[in-house]
Amino acid sequence: MRRRELLLVLATGMMGARAVRAQQKAMPVIGWLSALSPAVQGGSRMPESTTYESLPENRWTPLAAFAKGLNETGYVEGKNVAIEYRWAEGHPDRLPALAADLVAQKVDVIVAVATDALAAKQATSTIPIVFTSVNDPVRLGLVASLARPGGNLTGFAFSPVSLDPKRLELVSELVPQAETIGLLARRSKQDPAGFERYTRAMQDAARTRGVQLLVLEAGNENEIDAAFASLVRLHAGALVVSTDAFFTQRLQQLVALAAYYAIPATYHLRGFVTAGGLISYGPRFRDLYRGAGTYVGRILAGAKPADLPVQQPTTFELVINLETAKALGLTIPPSILARVDEVIE
Repeated sequence: MRRRELLLVLATGMMGARAVRAQQKAMPVIGWLSALSPAVQGGSRMPESTTYESLPENRWTPLAAFAKGLNETGYVEGKNVAIEYRWAEGHPDRLPALAADLVAQKVDVIVAVATDALAAKQATSTIPIVFTSVNDPVRLGLVASLARPGGNLTGFAFSPVSLDPKRLELVSELVPQAETIGLLARRSKQDPAGFERYTRAMQDAARTRGVQLLVLEAGNENEIDAAFASLVRLHAGALVVSTDAFFTQRLQQLVALAAYYAIPATYHLRGFVTAGGLISYGPRFRDLYRGAGTYVGRILAGAKPADLPVQQPTTFELVINLETAKALGLTIPPSILARVDEVIE
């Protein structure tokens, strides 16, 4: 090959490489920050559209629901948007470093699950942040108000303080002979005041139902084991597992212990019931993640978080596992069956 031809080939190759790099740089990048693991949220990356669209909506994982919302705004991972995932694997103390890493990567927007948004907020005041499943974002200082968030955060919120008392009511109705009901909860370092507010609301709900509430704290797997042993020792007739990502990460452990000790337990997430848990009541979390995907797409298209109001769920679902109820010797009252959205057999 002549020298002039060789130089032409090299120059063409360099131009092509620059074009590829420019294209990659032009592709927006989403940072995904979660204290959970990929297994809990549906995999290590977004599913292909044919994967989630071939499933019934109630079987969408959080990642599938987010992908659906993102796709509805014209963005598809790997085609015109990239996603950097950071998983804390059930260790929330890792979140500050993971959030700082996403900021260092100069992502265009960060998606933060639940109170993980606090770590994201501490890491940046300029990169847009979309949170999902946050309990009372105004009280936590994430936004100025729901209608006018201000700053660089917005997203989707709900309050266990208003939701979990309803779950206590349901399990009390399901197990009317239970004079003592346990509450498994975690005292979060990120929101210590929230724990006191939450347990007070649950104590009020228990008094209304005429039952005693036994509050058991757990912050690791061993403490969860000990809490279940205490439930049996103290003759609790049922259990409410509080709405907390920490417990979601330990779904299998909780369901297995409830079955081992034959304790009727209620959860906030359908996934507990499909795994063998008795009953769940909560918002359709897939709606929150789908909405987060839509918000991210709108922000990538130019919208500002401050102009996108924080939204709250309007649809809730009650799911019951009849096989588990039978194993526990329970008969589902007609008053509950009339309200059930899904029965798992």
